[in-house]
Formats: sequence, C-alpha cells, structure tokens
Amino acid sequence: MPSIEQLQKLLQAEPDDTFLLYALAQEQAKSGNLGDAIATYDRVIALDPGHAYAWFHRARAQEQAGSPAAAAESLRAGLRAAQATGDEKAAGEITGYLDDLGH
Repeated sequence: MPSIEQLQKLLQAEPDDTFLLYALAQEQAKSGNLGDAIATYDRVIALDPGHAYAWFHRARAQEQAGSPAAAAESLRAGLRAAQATGDEKAAGEITGYLDDLGH
C-alpha cells in the first residue's frame, strides 16, 4: 500500500479519485489519524454516497475515536447504501457490525 505522502501526491493530479481517497483514509486510520481519516471518508462519501465500505470504515474510525453513536449512524447510512446498490456482502458486514455495537 502506498504511503500517506504518496497518496496525497497522487491526489494532487486526481483530487476527486474515490479510490485514492479511500486508500488515503485507510492509511490515515491505520496510522491513528482518526480525525483525518473520518474527514477523508467524508470526501469519498460526498463523491460517492453509495460507497458502503467508506461508511463502514468511517464508522470504525468513529468508534475508535470514542463516538459509538456516530458510528452506528454511519453504519445505518452504509446499510442503506449497500441495499440500494445491491451489495449483499457489504450489507451483511455492516449488519454484523451494527449488532456488535448493540444498535
């Protein structure tokens, strides 16, 4: 996986590339930059509201940041997105995560 710096450089040429933005958010979350990760997931979602895994991982970052209620809201939105696009795998994973959160 490219580094945060490499992804940011690639995004200079393609600032609205949801694949690159999602990869950046994943790396930010992995490195503990949860606020940056959430903001970057928000950019992905703004460009592609049906990106169920952006919702899923946004929820993970929110939960890790101490906001389980916000995480549950993201998961519910992600579930709607997964159902709207027919992504049964994502819907199942999101439902399982919601169950784990107790929401």
